[in-house]
Amino acid sequence: MPRKLFKRFLPSHDAVRGNHYLKWLGPRLHHPNLWHLNRRAVAGGVAIGMLCGMIPGPIQMICAALLALWLRLNLPVAVATTWYTNPFTIVPLYYGAYKLGALLSGDTSGASGYPDLAFSLDNIGAWIPSLWAWIKALGKPFVVGLAVLGVSLAAVSYFVVLGAWRLYLMIAWRQRKKRRDEGRGTKGEGSAP
Repeated sequence: MPRKLFKRFLPSHDAVRGNHYLKWLGPRLHHPNLWHLNRRAVAGGVAIGMLCGMIPGPIQMICAALLALWLRLNLPVAVATTWYTNPFTIVPLYYGAYKLGALLSGDTSGASGYPDLAFSLDNIGAWIPSLWAWIKALGKPFVVGLAVLGVSLAAVSYFVVLGAWRLYLMIAWRQRKKRRDEGRGTKGEGSAP
């Protein structure tokens, strides 16, 4: 079931390999571990996506993809998991990260004025300096909160996926055993004199 679910929603290996934006990665995209749908690869991909999802700005998916390539964990799962940060969830997540960072760092000075962020495909090189200026303006509590929340979400999600996958397998094995035992019971009754 988990494999079927992931295969239904994730892009195929050929679709990602054929993407002209990703051709520069060459043979690195052909490594089989990037496409395996097993417990370790999926749990690792989800953890990478949760960690990278806390990165401010439009570089979340790129960071998730690069980490998945480096660690050789499931690439599509890692990239897709970053989508948990979206226009509906980003404000509460970042507010929570800021509050958590303020609590942990003891810095409650609040954010000073911050520059506007303007991301455009015409000048991708300006994204990093602009993002860095914005993060610096928000201060230490925001950076600490993002790091702690990202690592915490990654660790928790890794073990939740492993546990959920194991639970699913245990239930499936029990159902299979029950069906097998029921099949034997009906055959045994018919053969008795």
